[in-house]
Amino acid sequence: MNEDVTFIIDTTKESMDSAIAHLTKQLLGIRAGKASPAMLSSVMVDYYGSQTPLAQVANVNSTDARTITIQPWEKSMIGEIEKGILVANLGFNPMNNGESVIINVPPLTEERRRELVKQSKVEAEDAKVGVRNARQDANKEIKKLDISDDAKKNAEIDVQALTDKYVKKIDEILVVKEKEIMTV
Repeated sequence: MNEDVTFIIDTTKESMDSAIAHLTKQLLGIRAGKASPAMLSSVMVDYYGSQTPLAQVANVNSTDARTITIQPWEKSMIGEIEKGILVANLGFNPMNNGESVIINVPPLTEERRRELVKQSKVEAEDAKVGVRNARQDANKEIKKLDISDDAKKNAEIDVQALTDKYVKKIDEILVVKEKEIMTV
C-alpha cells in the first residue's frame, strides 16, 4: 500500500477514534439511574471571578446509588457550588450542611428514561456524522493522490470498511447505554 494512502487511513482512524471518545464523554454526562460524579461534569462554578469546572474546586463523590456529596476545598465556595449546580439546569436540588453540598438523585420516571434514551441516540448520531465526515475527508484526499485508479478504489474500499467498523462500534456503545438507562 502506498505510504500516502497509509497516512490518510491512519489520520482517518485517529479522527474516528476521537469521535468515539467524544461520544463516550457525552454519554457519561447522561445519567442512568444511579448517582455518579460524572453527572456534574458540566457544572461550572464562579471561583474568584472566573468560571471553573466543579472538579477543580471540590471533591465530588457518590456515597451511594442515590447521593452525591461535594466537599469544597474552601468552605466559602458552598454557595457558589450550589448556584453552579442550579445554573447547570440538571434537575438537581442541592442542599448543604455547612461543610459540604449534598445532592439526592431522584429515581428516574419511565418518561424521563425515554427522554434520556433519545438524548443518547442524538449523541450517537452526532458521533456517526463525525465518522462519516472523516470518511468524506479521506476520500477527497485519496482522489488527489497521484496513484492508479485501482489503488484509489482499493483505498476508498478500505476507508469504507473502517467507517462501517466505527459505526458498528457506536451502535454497540449506544445499546449498552440504552440498557443502562432503561434498567430500573
